[in-house]
Amino acid sequence: MITTQQPVVLTSSSIEATDEEAVAANVSVVDAMHTALLATDEMSPVAVRSYYVDFYLTQALEGGFAQYAFMSVDRNETDTLIREGMAGMGAAAHLDLFNRAVDAYGNLSEEDAEHYLDGPLDDDDEVPARVVAMEELDGEFEELLERENITALNAAWLRGQADLLVLDDEEVGPYIQQLAAQIPDLPERQARAAEEALEDAPDFEIIIRELCSIAGYELARITMGDPNYMHDGEKTLAWYFSTDHGDFLMVEEDDEAFMINPETQEIVAAVEFEEADAGLVEA
Repeated sequence: MITTQQPVVLTSSSIEATDEEAVAANVSVVDAMHTALLATDEMSPVAVRSYYVDFYLTQALEGGFAQYAFMSVDRNETDTLIREGMAGMGAAAHLDLFNRAVDAYGNLSEEDAEHYLDGPLDDDDEVPARVVAMEELDGEFEELLERENITALNAAWLRGQADLLVLDDEEVGPYIQQLAAQIPDLPERQARAAEEALEDAPDFEIIIRELCSIAGYELARITMGDPNYMHDGEKTLAWYFSTDHGDFLMVEEDDEAFMINPETQEIVAAVEFEEADAGLVEA
């Protein structure tokens, strides 16, 4: 049983690397722990909070606070972890801006939230004042990055932990497996995870898994959704995901879905949707 607080784990190669690489190393370790079915309270509290601060940064850079709100599964828990992480690493200005953005987003009406999540409107459309306020906060976020480097603060926080554990790359996997072996109810967690994966998987995940199966690739993780992706000249929702063969995206078009290489635009795999209840068939 895991009874002691776990240390932050970084790879030896990331210690002297860039700040971005140090933060990415922590993200990789936390992702691997999630995959091994470790619970959040069985990981380093600092590592978990660093992870979610980087998650927020990644989403906000891609599509502003709207992207973060769109991609967050449990906003109450995630917001709290981000606040605690920003406070811990000394990102005071980012914490202030995050709190203001959370409050402003919470004050949006359902219609205003749809306007904001849909992205920039046509020039002739009147933009609601509260949507304008959110867009101004997104602009403030971009300016703030130049004054308060949150990635540098995050990396310094990770590296400065007294209980930091530095492992070679090849030692990380066995270390996580040792932790997983201490989980008293691991078989039950594994069975529950498999069941939930089948029952609760959203449609887009089921489609992505089917596309990966057709392509013969192994899905690593779904990284983000982009509601403003341009496909064949039209704005559509795209889901980005990583595999053991690189990064791809999925878009749906009428009764088909496509797995696309974002760099070459090559269609790697496709599936058709069957009518009624039945699932997917290879295109």
